[in-house]
Amino acid sequence: MIVERVEHPDWLSNAYLVAEGPGGHGVFIDSNGLTEALEKRAERDDVTITHVLCTHSHPDHVVAIEELAARHDAPLLDYSQLADGEEVESGGVRIKALYTPGHCDDHVAFLVDESHCFTADVLFRGTVGGTSAADGDLAKLKHSILDVLLGLDDETRVFPGHKEETTIGDERRSNPFIRAWLDGEGLVSEPCRVNGEDATLLLWAPDYDGGNKALVKLGSGLETIVGGSRVERR
Repeated sequence: MIVERVEHPDWLSNAYLVAEGPGGHGVFIDSNGLTEALEKRAERDDVTITHVLCTHSHPDHVVAIEELAARHDAPLLDYSQLADGEEVESGGVRIKALYTPGHCDDHVAFLVDESHCFTADVLFRGTVGGTSAADGDLAKLKHSILDVLLGLDDETRVFPGHKEETTIGDERRSNPFIRAWLDGEGLVSEPCRVNGEDATLLLWAPDYDGGNKALVKLGSGLETIVGGSRVERR
């Protein structure tokens, strides 16, 4: 199987080419405005693009995605066209849509041949997606990660929406958020401020961009995950 990634230098967002092999069929997953390299690889390996798949609608993942689909005369499929568990075939490649809300409501992960999972902005190497946007929901995010993604085999390779790949097993063993949710590891209760409001810091962990990400309880009692830059630690 061909899996090629291109990463945006500023947003760190990924776009992918996934194909059964040279001379076969394949798909693009997401578009970050730098898909030319993926298109050249597809052309060089004589890959016929059958679909363009979109994990979610956040701007850093959909740059010119409609144009990408049009160039290859391929259908663009996203949350609105794919039911949870629905499969898409690209030649001999089987791709299953997994509804994984929490970071946002229209979020879908793609499980390819039961061995490669494109998790976009729900699960990353060493961290998880934020839930502080208007349609973020921590309970949904935890379900998507703990029940849906961690239900996959530990050997499943994970290709996130930002930065490098990992595996389900590695994240089960070492991801600070998953360890906290499963066994309470690393949880604290420290006064802090979030966006200038009193809050409680519950977990402080590295993020994929070299900064930090935090699980916090706001003054309203709502728990959410925010970027570390929004937290004032005391």
